[in-house]
Amino acid sequence: MAHFPELFGGNRATAAGAGRKPRKGHRKPSTGTSGLLSHRKAEHVKVVLGQNVEGRYRYWDDIQLYHNALPEIDFEEVDPSVEFFGKRLRAPLMITGMTGGYPGAITINSNLAHAAADVGIAMGVGSERAAILKGKYPESYSCVAKFDVPLKFANIGAPQIIAQSPGDRVIGLPEARAAMELIGADALAIHLNFLQEMVQPEGDRRARGCLDQIRLLASELPVLAKETGAGLSRYAGERLKTARVRAFDVSGTGGTSFAAVEHYRAVAQRADREARVGKTFWNWGVPSPVSVRELAPLDLPIVASGGIRSGLDIARAVALGATAAGIAGGVLRAAAAGYKEARAELEQLVYEFKVAMFLTGSRTIEEMRNARYTITGETREWLER
Repeated sequence: MAHFPELFGGNRATAAGAGRKPRKGHRKPSTGTSGLLSHRKAEHVKVVLGQNVEGRYRYWDDIQLYHNALPEIDFEEVDPSVEFFGKRLRAPLMITGMTGGYPGAITINSNLAHAAADVGIAMGVGSERAAILKGKYPESYSCVAKFDVPLKFANIGAPQIIAQSPGDRVIGLPEARAAMELIGADALAIHLNFLQEMVQPEGDRRARGCLDQIRLLASELPVLAKETGAGLSRYAGERLKTARVRAFDVSGTGGTSFAAVEHYRAVAQRADREARVGKTFWNWGVPSPVSVRELAPLDLPIVASGGIRSGLDIARAVALGATAAGIAGGVLRAAAAGYKEARAELEQLVYEFKVAMFLTGSRTIEEMRNARYTITGETREWLER
């Protein structure tokens, strides 16, 4: 297991209560407990960096682009720029929200924001609940505002916009605005992470009323609805569109499994029931390419995330109908190493995407969206059902 101790504030402790099995029927500490929340965010990064948390199948490999032996363009003509949320990006790529809320996140988010600004792509931060509701480590988010990232997304969780228990403080419009102001965001991502919550020993279990609250927030703010590894179906997309969200981030299966991430945390806490749930639901969800295809007819911008590992994957996503591709786990290790590593990784992805555009004869993003492709393997089986 790789270690990056400087990213975790020198604290190698596990979450509060780790190593103790909760008493039967005992209510575990609320996710709102500030110490537990900060530990958990640090643990997420540790697990992703040090454990195998990938899904079992690479769905993007099922999307095969047709090679154009006579592209009839020069490579220098290829223009990968795209407009998204009214902003011009130099390439259709977004670093999706990963982390924040503990000391080591300052380094990661600063490196990511610096690299995103230099490469000219979009970026989101991890859930800002720790800063907005608890006042914990706001600098782990606000560091992003120091860089000229062309499009920034604040981030709050759907479970926190409704009360999980009587008397809970929830994230409403003032708190959502504060989350945006903290990083100088252009838009707000609301993440739907209910699979993750079910595997967390301290997870939130209530979901009733989330759609109404999303509608209230989206009536006042530009909102992107974001899954966190289990994908968005057409049914979910249709309901979110009626709630006035302006874009989707599908975050489907095929990349980092947050059921797997939480499985390892549950094992460390000896939460046997949740550990087994994480293992059972490790590969639960809708594959990322399937989500893109299902949501494309809804005519809203789509971020295709979940398993994006190369510029070729970005090209596959755009050909399927995505506005941009999203990457998280694939750039986290580079950002943990440093700014230069993060920038180099992003530049490699953009260069590979331009190569795919050239080899399909696509001079612009619009032409890339019309590139020919075929679908094979399990992705084809999904779409034929």
